[in-house]
Amino acid sequence: MKRIYLCTVLVLSLFVLSCDSDDTSQEQAKFAVPTYKSLAEIRGNVAVSSARETHSDGKIYVAEHYLFYIAKERGVHVYDNSNPSAPVNIAFITIEGVHDIAVKGNYLYADNFVDLLVFDISNIQTISLVRIVQNTIGFSPVFPDDAEFYDYTVTQTEGQILTGFTVETRDRPEGQEVVWSDNALASFESAAGNAIGTGGSYARFQIRNNALYTIDSYKLNVFNITNPNDTFFDKEIYMTQWFGGGEFETLFIQKDVLFVGSTTGMYTVNASDEFNPYFVSGFSHATACDPVVVFGNTAYITVRGGSSCGAIEDQINVIDVTDISNPTLLSTYFVGQPYGLGIKDDVLYVACGSNGLKVFNAVNSANITLENTYTGHVKDIIPLEDHLIVVGDNTITQYSYGSNFTLTQLSQIEL
Repeated sequence: MKRIYLCTVLVLSLFVLSCDSDDTSQEQAKFAVPTYKSLAEIRGNVAVSSARETHSDGKIYVAEHYLFYIAKERGVHVYDNSNPSAPVNIAFITIEGVHDIAVKGNYLYADNFVDLLVFDISNIQTISLVRIVQNTIGFSPVFPDDAEFYDYTVTQTEGQILTGFTVETRDRPEGQEVVWSDNALASFESAAGNAIGTGGSYARFQIRNNALYTIDSYKLNVFNITNPNDTFFDKEIYMTQWFGGGEFETLFIQKDVLFVGSTTGMYTVNASDEFNPYFVSGFSHATACDPVVVFGNTAYITVRGGSSCGAIEDQINVIDVTDISNPTLLSTYFVGQPYGLGIKDDVLYVACGSNGLKVFNAVNSANITLENTYTGHVKDIIPLEDHLIVVGDNTITQYSYGSNFTLTQLSQIEL
């Protein structure tokens, strides 16, 4: 976790009063200024409209012949992807606090900062909101990497939640107490058909039968979606008592096992009883950012260090999960900037940021080999049966599979 400086209210109050000083020689520093928004306004802004642009970072999700782009804290783009060579942008769902979705049959589930929303998508031209399960999702905004100080003078009023930060350059405080903190946000957590779609490796929502699972930083949430129009929060499971630390980042499901990617490792959860999942085992590593995907008896984890992720060297870990009670490291491959990943048959696709899309031969999971690289800035991947979907900075690119680990571009969407 990135370390930051915190100033007392008194120091910042004095500092704010002196912002208009004529002294231009004062050393400068960057302050994180909290942004608070009204929950009533956030809930009231949910709407469905025609296709539009957002230019926002996001994730991808696929359900049947629809492709969804989750534009972070903007909304959800809906594409008819019946023809991957010519996807059609058909609708936009405005959700100010969206970060993740899941789809089962005719219903789409999405977070809205602290709420779970349920939409009826049986008629994609007339999507409707049918349920709001309030105050059931944990939300904590990411503290800006480049900020050293926190502005305590901006305060929360009744009915508001903390949704993010802006960064302002101000005079650096001098001669006053400064508190060194390892985790400035610890006290700012917010209060809190049957076909199932597929998310990328950064997904935090998964569905098994009639249970929807979502993860917060330190817990697993279980929702009962037996009757989507009457979806309700079933329970929360604080998994720090199982795992002993580390923030949860991603959630992957294979059959009745949940694989949780965290900042300290990968963990397995038995979900055979869908409403009562329980911890089975874990595989630990140094602090880093790491999504996980699984194919058969093998799990693949990208472990990225740097910035707020940790000091570990960038790498791919290949884990034997034949016995989920005892995950075992098979091999490690060092590669720069690994983000999301996907596995289809024995081919591993890894999104490596500005280093492009890497294609690996994973026939021998103990010794994966790099076979091809495609340029671009890529963050996540969904390998479908007949084609590959890759998301980058405001782009979605679709490829057909070729022989000898090759890909041919079918289309590219500019968001």
